[in-house]
Parts: sequence; structure tokens; C-alpha cells
Amino acid sequence: MNTKRTFIKSVAAAAMATLAMGSAFAADITGAGATFPFPMYAKWAEGYKAATGNGLNYQSIGSSGGIRQIKAKTVTFGATDAPLSGEDLEKEGLVQFPAIIGGTVPVVNLEGFKPGELRITGPVLADMFLGKITKWNDAKIAALNPGKKLPEQEITIVHRADGSGTTFNFTDYLTAVSKDWSDKVGKGAAVKWPAASSVGGKGNEGVAANVNRVKGALGYVEYAYVKKNNMTYMQLQNADGKYVAPDDLTFAAAAAGADWMSVPGMGVSMVNAKGATSWPISTASFILMYKQPTDKAAAAEAIKFFDWAFLNGKKMAQDLDYVALPDALTTQIRAKVWTQIQK
Repeated sequence: MNTKRTFIKSVAAAAMATLAMGSAFAADITGAGATFPFPMYAKWAEGYKAATGNGLNYQSIGSSGGIRQIKAKTVTFGATDAPLSGEDLEKEGLVQFPAIIGGTVPVVNLEGFKPGELRITGPVLADMFLGKITKWNDAKIAALNPGKKLPEQEITIVHRADGSGTTFNFTDYLTAVSKDWSDKVGKGAAVKWPAASSVGGKGNEGVAANVNRVKGALGYVEYAYVKKNNMTYMQLQNADGKYVAPDDLTFAAAAAGADWMSVPGMGVSMVNAKGATSWPISTASFILMYKQPTDKAAAAEAIKFFDWAFLNGKKMAQDLDYVALPDALTTQIRAKVWTQIQK
């Protein structure tokens, strides 16, 4: 465990080095967007640079920022955890494909509790984020955790302050499991958070920092940030009624039944997926590129980068607790998506 934590910390350092290198030497490929896959793209970029000599400058600015950047044609690709609809893709002349699979995880700051020690259900989690449950020793939480000494401590909700695919994924899940949340808030990359006691953070990094800073905090981050920041997560009840912990195996279980070609742009939702071992807030992170790119050479290099990552980056994904795309899916991406991009 300590080895993996050290490895993830080294990835963060490598990520910053990659970004600095890209800025200083004008990397061939530019990308911007989701913070969710940032540790993965940074590690892939390090490997691709070593293998080919070509760099990647990726700005971890959030999914909404990535969509804005690609629409403004200031980057080679945009990255988003909130997939665009087929109608939006057609209107903008974009293609979309998944690049990596991971999971969004509820995290807490409660003294005396280890990762995975507390259990929670979707409806109770939604009530906490709605502000209907305001104390950690509330009867609904206590009923799910018999024998645990829960503190009479105020729950402080920590959420994203920027437009976020992680927020889209998390609120998509809350919408699926709670009618009250669906009616009052709904899903989106940015929503109006109803809990009175709440604080925002920019990026997964900002949410993680605020959860670790505020006693009694409850937030949500991508799993790589849980590991990197030694955070305390909760087990979550899935659609089959089983309590599961987040890891690459439970993310893969959720993705196993996904019908990627059933939705334009492969924008499949995996929240609350069936399966005894499925993590209920699993998601893919997506790449956006123009069918007729302004810089065809950079677009071609971006395709080479992701092709290299699909072929050579599976072990890197596993080391960071992401899930690499199955070979059958990457074959479809090559044949049905990349062929639409003008060379």
C-alpha cells in the first residue's frame, strides 16, 4: 500500500513536470479539460515522451473548461467526463470517444474512522448533500453503521466550484437514486448546492484539500485523488444491494455491461450499474476532437498518442486504479471514430 501511494505521489510530480515541459518547449499536442483523468494522462504523456520524443501539454481545468477550449479551437483535444450529446457533436463538427474508466468516490473527514469503515446508501447520501441530514450521528446514518460511535458533528458539504464532469457523474448518480434530489437539483456539470453548510473547491485537487482541511467534511473526488491524498472513503450500496469499496475491479465490473455503440459519441452512463461487485458511481472520461482539425498534424499526433496509450498504457492505468478500455472497444474507436478525423 505504501509503495502504491508513493507511486501515485510520483505521478503527480511527473504530471507537473510534463506540463512545465510542454509549456517551455511547445509540445506537439495540446489538450485541456477534466481533472478526473489528469493523473492518467500525465503518466501516459511521460511514457509517450520517452518512447517517441513528442510531448503533451495538458491543462487540468475541469470538463466545462475543456469543452470551451476545444470549441474555441485553442487545443488539439478537449477532455470531459460529461459527454456531449449526439446533437451537440454534430452541430460542432466534433467526434467523441472514451479514453479511460474510473470512479467518483464519497470521501469524509471523520476522526477515528478508517477508509471503507463507514457504509452509506445512495438515498441517504443524497439527503446529506440536500442538507436534510446535517449531523454525522443522524439516525439514518447510524442505522447503516450499527456499533459505530458516530460523532455529533456538523456535516460540511464540499463540492466543486468549477464546471466539472466529476460533478456531472456524481449528480447523475444522485438523480438516479433519489427522487427528491432529481426534483430539487438534478444533474449537471454545475448545480446549485442546497446544503446550508457547504464549501467549494476548484478541481478534484481543491475538493480533496478542503475535505482534508475541514473536520466533519463530506465531498466527492475521483479515486486516484483518494489514494494520492490518503483520504477516507465510504463503502456504497450498489444497485444489487451489496456494499462495495471503490477500486479498479469494481469500476471494471460496472463497465462490463456498457453498450458503447448504443449512444451517439459513445456517451454511455454507467451510474448505478447492475452487478454484485459494481461500483455505482463509475464513469468514462471522454476526448473531443474536430472532424476537420485546424492543425491536422497535431490531430494526427494526438491520435498516435491515444493509440500508444491504448496499446501500452494498461499497466499504468492499473497502477493508478483506473481501468483501461477493453480491446474490443479500442478497435471500434479506431475503425468508427478516428476514421472520421480528416488527415
